[in-house]
Amino acid sequence: RLGLERGSSAREALEVITALLERYGQGGSCKEEPVPFVYHNTFLLADRTEAWVLETAGRYWAAQHIPEGSRNISNQLSIGSEITAEHTGLRQRAQSQGWWNGHGEFSFAQVFSLEQQPPRMEAAKARFQAGRELLQQHAGHITAETLMSILRDKGSGICVDSEGFRTAGSMVSVLPRDPALPCVHFFTATPDPSRSVFKPFVFVAGIKPVPQVRSPTFPHDPAKQIPRFQSSVDRRHELYRRHQAALELMEQDQERGQKLLETLRELEQQGLEGMKALLEGTVTPQPEELADLFFDCVEAEMKFY
Repeated sequence: RLGLERGSSAREALEVITALLERYGQGGSCKEEPVPFVYHNTFLLADRTEAWVLETAGRYWAAQHIPEGSRNISNQLSIGSEITAEHTGLRQRAQSQGWWNGHGEFSFAQVFSLEQQPPRMEAAKARFQAGRELLQQHAGHITAETLMSILRDKGSGICVDSEGFRTAGSMVSVLPRDPALPCVHFFTATPDPSRSVFKPFVFVAGIKPVPQVRSPTFPHDPAKQIPRFQSSVDRRHELYRRHQAALELMEQDQERGQKLLETLRELEQQGLEGMKALLEGTVTPQPEELADLFFDCVEAEMKFY
């Protein structure tokens, strides 16, 4: 979030994140439960002209510039020797810990990954490989629809809805190289993309607030009280709650559930067609139409539920 706030490009966002990382480190539980679940982070950073992968280990990091093609990440280190930028003390740290002898090729992923990895890392490796293969299948003609289908792929484990985890809100962004064209971002704002709607959002002045997708606030938030997480609260927003009810319907009544899913896909297709018309210049919507776009899509989805 701070990278987005303070950086005006992918490279600047990279510099913001790494400077904060080197100064403050990272940590904190990824789950709102008394038992912590902690891991270090990887990032995909992209703007209209360039893209980067940033991977971290504590306060140390390595980044890879992606000049063309496709790239994916999945809960593991994946940058080998293709390092474009790195923490100034990265290799010294590796040598001092006995992880690298200082000679020959330096692979960030190999040097900074555990030799004995926990079992869940095998699932992460499978997801990473599957994502790479799915992207390669569409090399040269990847579209927003392509990425939505990959994010919905359950066989690979990219889309998860069991084992205590569910894939959270998903996003696909279209960033035209032409600065005169708007960037279009598609958000589900609900978990499990295989049964969610990707809804378009365009940054313009006067965006209409969408309270249906704003998580509730609490005067005594257990996440902010010390000790933390001594009680639990329902953080689901209104769209999430209706979406959950719809998922239960789909499981209990497959025929009605399938009809609902088809209706939601039609809504999504309308958004995709509108995006194409916008980016091809066949339509020129008024700014107020774009300001209301995401709100209107959420309203339509709520009505279907």
